[in-house]
Amino acid sequence: MIKGFKLKYLVLIVLVAGIIWMLKDSFFQPGVKDLSGNFEEIAFNRNENNTGPVNRIYAVSVADTLFKEMIAYGNLQPHTKYGTTKVYFFRNRTLSPKSINVTEPHFNLRYNADCIGVYTKNGMSEISFAKGL
Repeated sequence: MIKGFKLKYLVLIVLVAGIIWMLKDSFFQPGVKDLSGNFEEIAFNRNENNTGPVNRIYAVSVADTLFKEMIAYGNLQPHTKYGTTKVYFFRNRTLSPKSINVTEPHFNLRYNADCIGVYTKNGMSEISFAKGL
């Protein structure tokens, strides 16, 4: 009887420890705030298609040209299967679009010179990053 009693408590302790570990992982995921670069979303738009591919377009200001951080920022953005996610990066204190369109061109062409990077995740979840436009 004592053996079964100890076994029940051991199983209970393992289960509680497992639940605490899963909750800790759920609540302490890395996010945009953990990246260096002071990312700030300037504009966002997406198509209203709820039955097919969802296309998301972002314009983001960044303090420095840390391209690895820009790719990490893009990876943290929502993505839908067969949809596209596109993030245009602009340096702080430069001209940047205040609104963005779902269709090409996504913003006025006068901002092209100020764009320092473009992150794209296509419908097959393939990632590409281009420096500048």
